[in-house]
Amino acid sequence: MHIRKRHNSFIQAAANNRGFSPSAMFWKRFRHNGMAIASLVVISFFALVAILGYLITPDHTPYCNQQYLELASLKPFSKATFLCIPIEAESEKRKTENKFRTLVSGVPLDHTSIPVEEYSISGDSIHAVPYNGDPITASCNKACVKTRTFILGTDTYGRDLLSQVMIGSRVSLSVGFVAVAIALLIGILLGALAAYYGGWVDSLILWLVNVVWSIPTVLLVIAITFALGKGFWQVFVAIGLTVWVDVARVVRGQVLGIKEKEYIEAARALGYRTPRIILRHILPNITGPVVVIAASNFASAILLEAGLSFLGIGVQPPMPSWGTMVKENYGQILLDNAHLAFIPGIAIMLIVLAFMLLASGIRDALDIKA
Repeated sequence: MHIRKRHNSFIQAAANNRGFSPSAMFWKRFRHNGMAIASLVVISFFALVAILGYLITPDHTPYCNQQYLELASLKPFSKATFLCIPIEAESEKRKTENKFRTLVSGVPLDHTSIPVEEYSISGDSIHAVPYNGDPITASCNKACVKTRTFILGTDTYGRDLLSQVMIGSRVSLSVGFVAVAIALLIGILLGALAAYYGGWVDSLILWLVNVVWSIPTVLLVIAITFALGKGFWQVFVAIGLTVWVDVARVVRGQVLGIKEKEYIEAARALGYRTPRIILRHILPNITGPVVVIAASNFASAILLEAGLSFLGIGVQPPMPSWGTMVKENYGQILLDNAHLAFIPGIAIMLIVLAFMLLASGIRDALDIKA
């Protein structure tokens, strides 16, 4: 009777877990974490904005750098009237532009855009009064007059703030992606080799990790940036070469616990080579912790890039960066335009918080003891 009860309970447990692979169980647990799902939505939103880029920004020009000094520091939802005089050469060139090129680098304006205070139409001519300028007359019709709403206002150079924030997301997500890819490549390689071989290999790699770990991250990034030079890709490499130590330490600890398992011993007995054992039998079993540390490093990389740009040694103008935007406008906090610094600052806070909560949610979903 006792054996039958145990047999029935085993069948019931098997029936309850039927069809649930480890990945399915992970997604089942992950879906019940509301904060993690919300974080994933926020990250997906920023990623979509970064991918679409110039196709959805109000300012389609390269780096969203169209400046109207007459309209500097406009409040959110301010409206302005423009007299748009077509440029024939640019209009013909625009016809040959493809969507992919526009998506990647934007396109110059095919017209001269002049902010005007007032205008009047007389036949086929428009008489307009620009800001701080002499009246002008253009042979054009009413279609040349357009009204534009600046949803987040303009910065101190008269650039559309919303466009700057949207394109700035490209820099933050790109630096996170590239830096984490570099960190994973170096960290997994060194961590796995140190733990698997042990001995002097482990001692040497661990010594290197401790040396890099002992140097303050920001100072090390600044030193590497000065060595490589200022620029877009240099920042990616500099950050990637500093955050790999976290990955190496985690991978080393995980591999130390796995390399003595029975299936690893069996693989050695069957004569499998070391690269195959590491790549096909060890690394797939440490994917969870590596994903968690990668999400955390993604947030760290975004913060480091923003800090470098704020200091002026990161991404260089005219390329938009959230850190650069905070630097250019932090003086406005004490004035009546604090939103110019707060908006990019809030964007940094949201994306970093989203990655940290996502890492926490992944860790909880992978925790079989919970």
